[in-house]
Amino acid sequence: MASKLSCLEICAGAGGQSLGLDLAGFGHELAVEIEPDACQTLRLNRSRWKIHEGDVRGVDGTQYRGIDLLAGGVPCPPFSIAGKQLGEDDERDLFPEALRLVEEAQPKAVMLENVRGLAAAKFQTYRKSIKARLEDLGYKSDWQVLNASEFGVPQLRPRFILVAALPEYFERFEWPGAKGTPPTVGKTLHHLMARDGWAGADLWADRADGIGPTIVGGSRKHGGPDLGPTRARAAWLELGVDGRGLANHGPDELTPIDHTPRLTLEMAAAIQGFPPEWKFFGRKTAAYRQIGNAFPPPVAEAVGLQIRSAITGQAVRQRRINRRLHAVLSA
Repeated sequence: MASKLSCLEICAGAGGQSLGLDLAGFGHELAVEIEPDACQTLRLNRSRWKIHEGDVRGVDGTQYRGIDLLAGGVPCPPFSIAGKQLGEDDERDLFPEALRLVEEAQPKAVMLENVRGLAAAKFQTYRKSIKARLEDLGYKSDWQVLNASEFGVPQLRPRFILVAALPEYFERFEWPGAKGTPPTVGKTLHHLMARDGWAGADLWADRADGIGPTIVGGSRKHGGPDLGPTRARAAWLELGVDGRGLANHGPDELTPIDHTPRLTLEMAAAIQGFPPEWKFFGRKTAAYRQIGNAFPPPVAEAVGLQIRSAITGQAVRQRRINRRLHAVLSA
């Protein structure tokens, strides 16, 4: 890939979006995250990145004026169906800060992701206000719900994504298309279940023949190291997974063949689309919170590649070459 484009990322968390954008060809000028454990995770995996550990309100966007991409996974509680859905009245709503940084940094493109709840009818006025503010700043924009399962991630995990860009770039932007059937939970985790000699791994993988429910990490106030509410745990059980908690280790040669295993942190990360080399800092609950709240890297990469193509025009030029070549060959 050609030289990396520049990126300022806010609310970076444990690096799901960060990693995806990195793979898509964006180099981080700054990653902003308020949670200390998540900042340590970023440092563990990307030691050369400049990381601002603190509130996004303390970031001066003028220092990054003209950057290629402003990205972020702004907090979801104001719009989550699991919360009170206070929207703009929730103090955790950081869309105003994102818009401030757009005004100050004047990036070529913007990518902000949130939960599907933001797509609800009750937030239509709020969505329109964000688009109107972006238009005032000179940007064209669009919202889209993307399911992680469409990009090779073995869980549904719908995310509501905003992409905005200066007009000359936005006219070249296209949303990424689905990449086919996602791998099953069994296929994704079989090697981890079998690694320590569990004789039941093959049978378990055959049973786990679907994608999983959306993994949730909870917050500091709510949630623990389990796989979600009652309905989600029941769906995990159908796939042969005990969702009432997380295990410290996977099954081994002493584990009964008919055992119903719990996921480990490593397994949960694999379900989110993280590669095995990505490490998480902190104790089990803190690490799982980072994993469960992450934006799956394959989805961030897919959108990031489309934004990169829109900025550089390279994919557009290649499509035109392909069309001309097809016309010649068909003549």
